[in-house]
Amino acid sequence: MTIRSDMPIAILAEKTCGGTEVRIYGMLDALAPLTDNQCLPRRKRCGGMFQSLLAEVLHCAIDERVLMVNSAADPCVSHVVRQLRAGELLLAEDNIAAWEQARAVVAGLGKAGPRLRHVAFHEYALREAPATMDAAVMNILYQPNNAWMQYGVRLAAYALKVGGRLYIEGAKDRGILSLGRRVQEMFGNLETLEISKGRRVICALKGAEEDAELAPPELAAFAGGKMDEGTSLLLDSLEVRATDVALDLGCGAGFIGAHIAERAGKGQVILVDASLASVAAARKLLDERGLTNAQVLASDGIQAVREQRFSLVATNPPFHLGGIQTTAIAERFIREAAHVLHPRGRFYLVANRFLKYEPALRECFGELEEVGGNTRFKVLRAGLPCQMKPNGR
Repeated sequence: MTIRSDMPIAILAEKTCGGTEVRIYGMLDALAPLTDNQCLPRRKRCGGMFQSLLAEVLHCAIDERVLMVNSAADPCVSHVVRQLRAGELLLAEDNIAAWEQARAVVAGLGKAGPRLRHVAFHEYALREAPATMDAAVMNILYQPNNAWMQYGVRLAAYALKVGGRLYIEGAKDRGILSLGRRVQEMFGNLETLEISKGRRVICALKGAEEDAELAPPELAAFAGGKMDEGTSLLLDSLEVRATDVALDLGCGAGFIGAHIAERAGKGQVILVDASLASVAAARKLLDERGLTNAQVLASDGIQAVREQRFSLVATNPPFHLGGIQTTAIAERFIREAAHVLHPRGRFYLVANRFLKYEPALRECFGELEEVGGNTRFKVLRAGLPCQMKPNGR
């Protein structure tokens, strides 16, 4: 490909191989925010930004209190903060990268912006009083599954004042119609504000009769409480040494990191995930197993450990976001693993067989082989990392 000066080009990574410095370039228009469990799938764009139906219908008074329900990555956040000059924006957000993104938007407004607060999505009822918010906003694109959507609706009912407004954006193929029926049952009213190309925004008003109780969600359901087949195959193939200093990258419920910690009795293990629910679930698992040589950190990829080096890195990266298949998360994890892996270290990755991660692995590592799996999954081991500098990390 010929790179012209007028192209929107960014440096995706820099590496040193055989003493030669190499820069990897990519088109900005092809990039999406790269976070552990919320790399955004492509959507219709306008002026380089993702279009948001919520931004077209959401109107807030200058002094209102608005709650973003696990949707801090939605483009409507910038729209809301410009309306709430004397109000408050509360982010009930699971993903720390999305929270940092929203904080940067508000900081850009200086003193003219609203008061901004953050609480973990799964801890809202433990940290916040009921019936305090004027409006609640949720985009189901950012909810990994139905359990998160249903909890988000209950959270909104708990948080809203009488007469408060709940706005939800979603696509038909993501379940907005069935979720709308649930909202209708709970709130007793429902209005469709906007429809565009399979997506719609619905709105409901909270009445006095709604139940204001909100039980915290079950962490196992949020973070994946059962070990999946791919993780099991990875653990069967994983070589763990007693003195390993290891990283579980995108740890989820913590099964990989706990397995390593049990076998690296003279070593240490760090588990990282951008999801606060996953971090809580992984810490709970380590406590239950009595593992003291492991710790769990909330981290956007390797951000919290980027200056450390590990003899072992393992991951089972997700490949669906918002119901859309993506390789962006795994490809980012591959680059970041190369950055933190010791020159003689081992990197393990498990994936469905149809996912073609081998080109990215060969670009970042000098050695690659398949060491396990079955007809559905493959376990890959890589070594001899190039000295990667992850994009902006």
